[in-house]
Amino acid sequence: MACSRIRIPLLQTWAVSRQLVNITAKKDKNYFSSSSCFQKRKKEVKQKSLSQLIVPVPIAPNPDDINAGAEIAGMLPKEDLLRLLNQFQQSEEIKLLAAENGLDAHLFHQAFLSFRRFCIDGDAMPTELHIVISDILAEADHVHSLFPYYYEHARKVFPHLDCVEDLKKISDLTIPASWYPEARAMNRQFIFHAGPTNSGKTYHAMQRFLTADSGIYCGPLKLLASEVYQKSNELGTPCDLVTGEERKRVNPNGDLAKHVACTVEMASISDPYDVAVIDEIQMVRDSGRGWAWTRAILGIQAKEVHVCGEGAAIDILSELAFTCGESIEVRRYKRLTEMSVEDQALRSIDRVRPGDCIVCFNKQDIYWVCRQVEALGREVAVIYGSLPPGAKLAQAAKFNDPNHPCKVLVATDAIGMGLNLNIGRVIFFSLLKPTVNEKGEKEIDLISPSQALQIAGRAGRYGTQFSHGYVTTYKPEDLPTLNKLLSTTVEPIVQAGLHPTAEQIEMYAYHLPQATLSNLMDIFIRLCTVDDSLYFLCNIDDFKFLAEMIEHIPLPLRARYVFCCAPINRKVPFVCTMFLKFARQYSRNEAMTFDWLCRQIGWPISPPSTIQDLVHLEAVFDVLDLYLWLSYRFPDLFPSSDMVRDMQKELDEVIQKGVQALTRLVHQSTSTVSSEDTDSVVAWTKKRRDIIPEVTPATNPMPIPSSRSSGTRVQYDTDLRHKKGRMSVEDVQPAALGRLSQRLMEQGLLTPRLLAQLQEEWKQQQLVATTEREVEQESALKKRSKQYRFIRPGVHGKTK
Repeated sequence: MACSRIRIPLLQTWAVSRQLVNITAKKDKNYFSSSSCFQKRKKEVKQKSLSQLIVPVPIAPNPDDINAGAEIAGMLPKEDLLRLLNQFQQSEEIKLLAAENGLDAHLFHQAFLSFRRFCIDGDAMPTELHIVISDILAEADHVHSLFPYYYEHARKVFPHLDCVEDLKKISDLTIPASWYPEARAMNRQFIFHAGPTNSGKTYHAMQRFLTADSGIYCGPLKLLASEVYQKSNELGTPCDLVTGEERKRVNPNGDLAKHVACTVEMASISDPYDVAVIDEIQMVRDSGRGWAWTRAILGIQAKEVHVCGEGAAIDILSELAFTCGESIEVRRYKRLTEMSVEDQALRSIDRVRPGDCIVCFNKQDIYWVCRQVEALGREVAVIYGSLPPGAKLAQAAKFNDPNHPCKVLVATDAIGMGLNLNIGRVIFFSLLKPTVNEKGEKEIDLISPSQALQIAGRAGRYGTQFSHGYVTTYKPEDLPTLNKLLSTTVEPIVQAGLHPTAEQIEMYAYHLPQATLSNLMDIFIRLCTVDDSLYFLCNIDDFKFLAEMIEHIPLPLRARYVFCCAPINRKVPFVCTMFLKFARQYSRNEAMTFDWLCRQIGWPISPPSTIQDLVHLEAVFDVLDLYLWLSYRFPDLFPSSDMVRDMQKELDEVIQKGVQALTRLVHQSTSTVSSEDTDSVVAWTKKRRDIIPEVTPATNPMPIPSSRSSGTRVQYDTDLRHKKGRMSVEDVQPAALGRLSQRLMEQGLLTPRLLAQLQEEWKQQQLVATTEREVEQESALKKRSKQYRFIRPGVHGKTK
C-alpha cells in the first residue's frame, strides 16, 4: 500500500493546528476569506440594525371593548390628544428611557406610530390609559406617565423585546458538537486518508467498509453513491441506496440492509454503524454545502470514521475531532501514476489525440470544440453538469470503451469527481470560469489551485493504458498560469460550514410569529454567534430566494422550510415556475398526480431539434428530480414517484440521443436563426420597396462601417450574396471580416450566410437613412422658400 501512517496525539494535534492558524493569521489578517461570503453577508446584515430587520406586528383596537374611560373622565378632544402624543414623542427623557429598554430610534418611531394610531383611531381606549391622558390634559399629571402604556404597546408591536436573549441562545452556534449527544456518547476513531486524485485513498477506505458488519458511505454526488451501491452488491455486501430523489432496497422484502450508500446530506445520524466513510472531505469548506460534511463529521454514529480527501483538510478535521474529544490517525497516499505538464500548448484542435479530454467552463466553448473535433471526422463524447446522471454515465462508458471509435472527450469541471474516465491528457481550453458572487452578479474568475489539481489529476488513471498523465492548455498564454496553479500548495482548510436547522427556525417562529421565513433567516444571521476560528455560516441566498418566491403562499412553517431546502437551480425559469406550482398545489392540499404533471411539462416530449430544445429537456429532467425529492418528504401529495421515475428513464434516453447529435443540433440552431433573419430581411425589403429602388452593389457599392479593432474600413463583397448553397468561412473574403466577426465565425456563433445578410441589411439601412435625410432636407428647403414668398418686412422689420 503506497501510503504512510501518522498518528497525531490529541493535544498535539490541537496545538499544531492552532499554531498554524495563528501564523497564517499574522501573515494575512484576512486569511479566513475561504468563508468570506458569510463574513460579507453577515457584515451587510449587521449594517442593518436588528430593529430594521424586525417587522412590526399591527395592533388593532378591539371593537367589542366598552369605552368606560369616557364615562369616567369624559371624551378626549382629538386635537388635544394629538398635541399630547407629539409632545411625548419629542421628549428627550422619553427617548432615553426607551433606549434603556431596548427601543432604538427606529423601533421607538415605529412603535410610536402604532401607539398613536391605536389612541386616535380607536373608539374605545383602555380605561387606565384614558384616565391618565385625561389627567395629563388637565395638568394633573406629567406626560412621562404615558411611557408604561406606550412600552406595553411597543412589546406587542415588537415581540422580540421580551425574547432577545432567548433568540440569542437559540442561534448560538459556537459548540455544534453538542448538538449530537448520541455521537458524543461513543468513543469514535477518525482515520483520515489524505492524498491527491488517483492515489487510491478512497479504495482503501472502501475495503474497510466492505468487510465491516455494518457501514455507511457518504458521497458528494448521486453518481458516487450509486457506484458504491452497485459495486458493494456485486462484491457480495448487501447495500441500500439513499439519495434525495431515490431509495433502493436490496432486500426483496424491503428490510433495511446493514450497509447503505448515500449522498452526504441524506446521511443518518440516528442509526449506529461500525464503519462510516465520508468522501471528498475538502467540501467542508464549500459555501453552499459545507454544512452537510460538518454534520456528518460531528454527528455520525460509527466506531470508525474513515475520511477521504485532500491533505489540506487535515487541520480542520483535527480541530473538529478535538471538539468531540476524539483522536485522529492520518494515512498519507501518493499518486499511483505520474503526471506532468507538457511544454507546449495544443494551439489547434487538429492536434488532439486519442485519450484527450478538453475541459471547458461554459457550454458555448463546448459546442464550438465539439464542432471542430467532429469536423476532423472524429467522434466526441460530451459531459457537463446539467446532463442527467444516465447521460453522463453513457458518455463516460462510450469514451472508456477501448472498442468504441469515440476517443476524445469534451467536458466541464463535472469530471472533477464522480466519474472514472480513461483520460490520457487533460487540455484546459480556458482557465477562467464564470461564477456568481454573493450579490448574484456574474464574474469571471481564475480557477483555484484546488480545482486545477482536481481536474488535472484525472489524467493518467491507474490501471488503464495511460500509465502517465499529461496536462496542457489550448492557448499558449495560459500555460505559464497552469504551471503556477499546479505548483501552488493548496491552502489549509481552517473553517467548516454550518446551517440553521429546522428546529432552530421553528423556535424563532414561535417567538416571532408574524415574521416571514426569509425575515427569520435574516434575524438569525444577525443574532447568531459563530466561532469564526473554526466555523462559518453557509450561503443561504438560494434558501432565501425560494422563501421569498413562495412567501405569498399559505404553508405551514415546517413544510415551507422543506420546500426552501429543495435542490433546484434558480437560474432556470422553467424549474422555478414548476417549483411555484408544486407549492401552490400543496397549499391547496391537492395531489400532484401523474396526469397533472404530464399536462404541466408537456408530456410526451419530442426529440430535440435544436440546442434550445435540448436545454429545455434538461430543465424538464430537473423538474422530475424535484418531484421525486418532494415525493419522499410529502408522499401523500406526490403519489406518482414510480411513474415519474419511468418518465426520467425515457427522458434520459432522449437526452442521450440529443447529446450524441450535439453538433447537428448546434448547426440546426444557427440555421434557424439564419432563416429567421432572412425572413425579416425579405419582409423589411418588401416594406421599403416603394421608397427605395432596387440597388445593386455594382451600381452603388456601400461600404461596411469600419471595425474599431482593426482600424480599417471593410468593403462589402459584391459577389457574396449571389452565392447559393452552404457557405464556409473560406467563402467570405478576408477583407469583409473584422476581428470581431472573424472570432464569432470561428466560435460558431455567426455563420457566413448570416454575416452576408447582416451586411446587406446594414447597406439597406444606410440607404434608407440617406434617402430619408435627403427628403427631409428637400422638404425643409421648400417650406423655407414658401415662407419667404409670403413674408415682406415692414418699416420696423415686422410682418405686414
